[in-house]
Amino acid sequence: MAQLVPTKEGKIPFQTPQELGHDFLCSTYYKIFGDLSSGAPVVVVVHGGPGAGHEYLLSFAELWPQYGLPVVFYDQIGCGASTHLPQTAGDKTFWHEALFIAELNNLLDALQLREGPGFHFLGQSWGGMLGAAFAATRPRGLQRLILASGLASKDLSIRSIEIRRRELPPETLRVLEEYEKKGEYDNPTYQGALMVFNKTFVCRDDPLPELLMPAFKHLSEDKTVYGTMSGPSIHVPTGSMLGWSSIPRLPQITAPTLIYNGEYDTSHDIGQVPFFELIPRVRWVTFANAGHMCHLESGGLKEKVLKVVGEFLTQGR
Repeated sequence: MAQLVPTKEGKIPFQTPQELGHDFLCSTYYKIFGDLSSGAPVVVVVHGGPGAGHEYLLSFAELWPQYGLPVVFYDQIGCGASTHLPQTAGDKTFWHEALFIAELNNLLDALQLREGPGFHFLGQSWGGMLGAAFAATRPRGLQRLILASGLASKDLSIRSIEIRRRELPPETLRVLEEYEKKGEYDNPTYQGALMVFNKTFVCRDDPLPELLMPAFKHLSEDKTVYGTMSGPSIHVPTGSMLGWSSIPRLPQITAPTLIYNGEYDTSHDIGQVPFFELIPRVRWVTFANAGHMCHLESGGLKEKVLKVVGEFLTQGR
């Protein structure tokens, strides 16, 4: 796939909500592919991590040339080209769902995406978790919702990781457990075992796709967001997301919804079941032989994902 060139990119001022304990004037970096005035709903793509940045999702820019849907990407506050706030590391009151919903609403208003044909929401991983909470507020302008490898609660996220860990080779699991007990998350031996986990369940391509590299860079260079919300490792949950759940709110979602995950996804099927059972209008697709990053994986997977997403978003047009 040839690299598409964005139509526009820029930064939007964002004032953090005072009730979260800090009053920062920040900026949210965004990037647009296509024409926002085309008459088609705009696809707002929301990244995971939290703190992974938008680049690993750029394959969805193809929704513009292939399906005529303009696409907006952005870096959430605390990562990428948006404002970083390292002085807030460990502040679990600040780094929580409400901050990111406020930022998303600010972006929608600044780009006037609620008007006319409205917008679609595509959130991947943590972006899907945020998307479920956001869609439950019944935001004006939301047309369709895609929860890509999302999870209905943090408890189900933890259980998903536990299930996948048990599928690892015994020696790999032993190394993970040994170094987690010591708290030596940066130890090369631990990182090596982590890479085995990642190549089995996160992205199954070897070598890893180039588009995935910026996400690893963002997460390693500034650990403020991920460290505060998730913990020192995906396997050691200690952050502000503990106890978080969208499950009681799922019946309030009115937008037609697509949920998808991979056969070997870190977002295991158990994390999708509440979405499927409680969202009123929902479809669930699981991609065979795929991991958490199925939209980047070879063997025809990324093309299949784009087709499922594009056809869902243009159904009935």
